[in-house]
Amino acid sequence: MRPIKPILLFLSALPLPLLAQSRLALDFNKTHDEVKAYIQRYIPDVTDAQMSHWEQTKALETCYIDGQKWYFHNAAPNLFRIDPQCRAIKQQKDGNHPSASMEDERTDIPAIMKAAPRSPYRLGPAHRMRVTYTLTVHPDAVPAGETLRCWLPFPRNDIRRQTGVRLLSTSEDHYIQSPSAYDHSTIYMERKAEAGKPTVFSETFEFTTHGAWFGLTPDMVKPYDTTTARYRKYTANRREHIIVTPRIQHLADSLTRGITNPLLQARALYTYVDEHFPWASAREYSTIPNIPEYVLDNGHGDCGQVTLLFLTLCRAKGIPGHFESGFMLHPHDTNLHDWGDIYFEGIGWVPVDQSFGRVPWAKDDTTRYFYLGGIDSYRLVVNSDYGMPLYPAKRYPRSETVDFQRGEVEWQGGNLYFNQWSWNIKVEYL
Repeated sequence: MRPIKPILLFLSALPLPLLAQSRLALDFNKTHDEVKAYIQRYIPDVTDAQMSHWEQTKALETCYIDGQKWYFHNAAPNLFRIDPQCRAIKQQKDGNHPSASMEDERTDIPAIMKAAPRSPYRLGPAHRMRVTYTLTVHPDAVPAGETLRCWLPFPRNDIRRQTGVRLLSTSEDHYIQSPSAYDHSTIYMERKAEAGKPTVFSETFEFTTHGAWFGLTPDMVKPYDTTTARYRKYTANRREHIIVTPRIQHLADSLTRGITNPLLQARALYTYVDEHFPWASAREYSTIPNIPEYVLDNGHGDCGQVTLLFLTLCRAKGIPGHFESGFMLHPHDTNLHDWGDIYFEGIGWVPVDQSFGRVPWAKDDTTRYFYLGGIDSYRLVVNSDYGMPLYPAKRYPRSETVDFQRGEVEWQGGNLYFNQWSWNIKVEYL
């Protein structure tokens, strides 16, 4: 296994509106009857008028494609996450079961809060993990003999709570690791497709991860030095999804009226998003022009969507913030995940997980707001921003134009979208 020199590429792009239309057709593929049949499992006498009402309130997500109405492929399950009455009906039938990650938190968070005050970097106990990540391109997705170009996610080595990163093996002898200056951390490989066979790219690596907790109090926060390059960069608009529109500025101002301390402002914004935007399965980000506005319009969002809303609200109040993402690798719950960092003068950058919100089992506000200035022990950090260039550069528009977690694949004929390949992550706790 040896590194190879990067290849110079000529960039080309397809019209993004056409890409979005084709991707929308994959996301919105359920008929009225299919969605109604799912709802009838819990509400047997549901009417079309009720469904129309839920569509108007955005609890059921629809899209018109070529003049025909289609429902988001997870519209029906999402209804029972978004609409309070429907959520109560489902919980009454199925029970209210806490997430597996929440159960892991019950031992993890207290351990972090105990250890962090004794650490110079406010870190919790260390956890060593070995990860095998695999991306499999479907057989005959491209003609035999064509070269597939693949980018896989890889742990960042510039995060204090993520150390000891070690690449153990790759499926190809030749690979390129992205420089640390790139916001998306990747391993790049190439392989020729064979007729009738899947093309498999894989990597195995180890890393050590720590939780963190800063125990923030208002008196710890100093006034911002607004002249620094860091302050200007991380409070500025950032296309396409951190744009302080008049609507968002008004909302941020109304939520923080009479509050001048940045930490208390951030807490007010965090609480509002947590209270008003329940988690729901999300359509692909590349089909959404402005994610924070989408969350406000639809009244729900997944982890990355509510994170981008929170960060935009923070920037509207002059609180620096940036996107961070990768995976949550809890022993009982492994998945893609997004969160962020915000900056306080006198403290530095602190993690914030808007999607995890206020800890529901906490008995005090200090623990309840753990994820505002804290993070659990089971994170794999891949990205320190969103929508940034890959290394080596990609010729065609990405499958995921915002986040980078599942990987990216292309060949000389274009990008390979998510329906043409699959991914898998295997975690060993060492």
